[in-house]
Amino acid sequence: MLSLVQMTYLIALDEIRNYQRAADVCHITQPTLSMQVKKAEESLGHLVFDRSRNPMELTPYGQQLMPILRDILHEYERIDELNKMTSGHFQERIKIGIIPTIAIYLIPELYSTWVKENPEVKFEISELRTVELIQAIESKKIDLAIFAGPYSHDRLSTIPLYNEEILAYSHVEGKRIEREKLNQLNPWLLSSGNCLRNQMIKVCNLTDDPEQEWNYQGSSIDLLIKLVDQNNGYTLVPQFLPLPDHQKEHLKHIYDKDSDTFPGRSVIAVTSNRNNKWSSIEKIVRSIQLKYSNRDKLEIINWK
Repeated sequence: MLSLVQMTYLIALDEIRNYQRAADVCHITQPTLSMQVKKAEESLGHLVFDRSRNPMELTPYGQQLMPILRDILHEYERIDELNKMTSGHFQERIKIGIIPTIAIYLIPELYSTWVKENPEVKFEISELRTVELIQAIESKKIDLAIFAGPYSHDRLSTIPLYNEEILAYSHVEGKRIEREKLNQLNPWLLSSGNCLRNQMIKVCNLTDDPEQEWNYQGSSIDLLIKLVDQNNGYTLVPQFLPLPDHQKEHLKHIYDKDSDTFPGRSVIAVTSNRNNKWSSIEKIVRSIQLKYSNRDKLEIINWK
């Protein structure tokens, strides 16, 4: 069977897909890493990596093996935490990943609540794009992921948090605008990889063509709002985004007269099925659910 060291090396190589860089991360030489990976494959009786590909890829066997190895190492980490807790030297750490268009309002609103309700916990919070966030939670690099669904995984728990309307920010007249009329305005989009960009393309029937002249890509909602203020057009923003009063007056409900709905997104939390940090994570989840109420008649837009 594999040793813990070999499991660690296999996981490092899977994440980096380069022998020299993986060896550097593991603080060993490249020949040592190569030898240990080869011994591990011989012990398993199957190849874990397809080295004929550039960059190398996991074999079908390797794809099934990696989640098991991560679970095993995670359980060993729990033993270490138990030992530290018993000796009085343990401080629980919760790593949270959040997409930027949710983090922009959720963290300022609730971080102090999390700290107050979990005084013995150290929080580590990262902003990640949706695809990066999914990779992080699936590889157990974070304990809790917060993003727009849908999402499902047989080894992870998905918890609904709230639904949020997607609004248009524009200087056109009125408090709402028909979806089809957005085609007459210049759109300002977030950069590629942001789920709100994908939702905007779907809501507004845009094509993701970099050659189109409207395809300016901004890196933050605040920047896109300023571009709308200076150049007209529109961008999409989440319902709970905090704005000063002089900008709130430019928020428009996007109305679909055919379906009698408004576009929205479903915000979810994802965590491990077996999580020894659930007591603290549950407090975080409940605080979010209590803070944000749902809106009826929302057409939930897929982030993909």
